[in-house]
Amino acid sequence: MAAPAAAPGAPGAAGQYGFIEALTQGGVIAWATLSILVIMSVGSWYVFFVKLIDQQKIIKEGRRARTSFWQSANLREAANKLDKNGAYRQIVDDGLLAQEQHTKLTDPIDQHDWMLGSLARSQGAIVSKLSTGLALLATVGSTAPFVGLFGTVVGIYRALIRIGASGQASIDTVAGPVGEALIMTALGLAVAVPAVMQYNWLMRRNKAIVEELARFANDVHGYMMSGGSVRPAAATARPAAGAATRPAAAGTAGAATTGQKA
Repeated sequence: MAAPAAAPGAPGAAGQYGFIEALTQGGVIAWATLSILVIMSVGSWYVFFVKLIDQQKIIKEGRRARTSFWQSANLREAANKLDKNGAYRQIVDDGLLAQEQHTKLTDPIDQHDWMLGSLARSQGAIVSKLSTGLALLATVGSTAPFVGLFGTVVGIYRALIRIGASGQASIDTVAGPVGEALIMTALGLAVAVPAVMQYNWLMRRNKAIVEELARFANDVHGYMMSGGSVRPAAATARPAAGAATRPAAAGTAGAATTGQKA
């Protein structure tokens, strides 16, 4: 006597349409597509966190450069306050090296142009390092949906084959392949959307960092070309404010003393 078919709502029937079951029905192509999407996702998240840490280091170094760097007596002393392998330290070291090398040139070049080119090359090297890995995020964001679409096409193709072999388009025949197709589409989008968001956010932060580095390099250039006379406005404002506060405090103390004698 033949066993009765499982009802559509029975646990056995529901188990035929799970995620693993859909992948199993898809065979090697489904598992290969899933593996590619997983590798893309892991790679994009790895690049995101690595670049985020690198950016945060440069941002912290920039805060330190704004607060204490320009309070030093000279550039060499100020450079020691920065991280040894940091981006801001690299700009200062390259500027000092270019200043030393300018005196050794056999064919004299204007020092202003020489220093400007050296600092520009230093900034370019830093920007290139910051941009490393972002191409992977852009690639994942643009290709992951199509990888998922490939799985979708294969799933629908298998569904059509089953329909043709059985001669009827029943749910039992097409549910597995169509479910696999929909899963691959969703996975492709789940990998691509975060990668695009990560790329755009990191690029916006890179732009802000590059602008701050260019501002700092310009300040270093002005300082070196003026022999230390030209400093950023924020650096010169602090000593001036301190000097103005001291006479005011002295005047207040003198008035208090006069009042006591009276």
